[in-house]
Amino acid sequence: MKAEGRRQGILDLLMEAGTATVEELSAHFDVSRMTIHRDLDQLEQEGLLRKVRGGASVQSSGQFESDFRYRQRLAGPEKQRIAVAAASLVEPGQTIIVDDSSTAGGIAAHLADIRPLTVITNNLGVIQELSGAAGITLIALGGQYSKKFHGFFGLVTDEALRSLRADVAFVSTSSIHGVRAFHQDQEVVQTKRLMLAAAERKYLLADHGKFGRPALHFFAGLDRFDAVLTGEEPPAPMRKALHEAGIKLTVTGKA
Repeated sequence: MKAEGRRQGILDLLMEAGTATVEELSAHFDVSRMTIHRDLDQLEQEGLLRKVRGGASVQSSGQFESDFRYRQRLAGPEKQRIAVAAASLVEPGQTIIVDDSSTAGGIAAHLADIRPLTVITNNLGVIQELSGAAGITLIALGGQYSKKFHGFFGLVTDEALRSLRADVAFVSTSSIHGVRAFHQDQEVVQTKRLMLAAAERKYLLADHGKFGRPALHFFAGLDRFDAVLTGEEPPAPMRKALHEAGIKLTVTGKA
């Protein structure tokens, strides 16, 4: 197997397992440990995984956000409940912004019953789902495509957002610490901030696993949002902190 195919195979394996040791990868691909180390070094340099002691992982850390394919596999039922609750906040005729996240992207499946709508997004999955949909005016934000985030970012994306206005923005984040939201990637943070600036109402969508998780870059205070939507109750100390700060927390509850 050539290096390119083997590295894609490593990623595919990690998308299923989350982590793997060098020994496991060496045996699976029938190559030396040194070859696997070179593969992991290259994939880490491309931002597609992180090396850990004895192996590699695509799971999130304070400085590394998972590939969208791995994130899509996490908390699926909860994210679906959040998407349904978010869609209930949309009215026909509105303009909404949907960010690159798998959580916010779930809204797309529920928009056909609310049309007509204008949808602004940098999320390639949402663009693909809504392109050509009757009653949906789709504004796809240009920019540089990120395979890791399955969306568009950069100067072109940000300039487009500065020229647009929307009724509602739905965004997610990878970390909620106290009453502030954080993310590992500063370019993603910049785009999300501009989405908030472009919208009259703003909602943060986050599965309960985001509460207390670390991330490097400050994104926004939770007081910037009209509400935080989650699918399960966060731990009691976090609920208390949100209540004392006057943050509206909406828990969708299990079906």
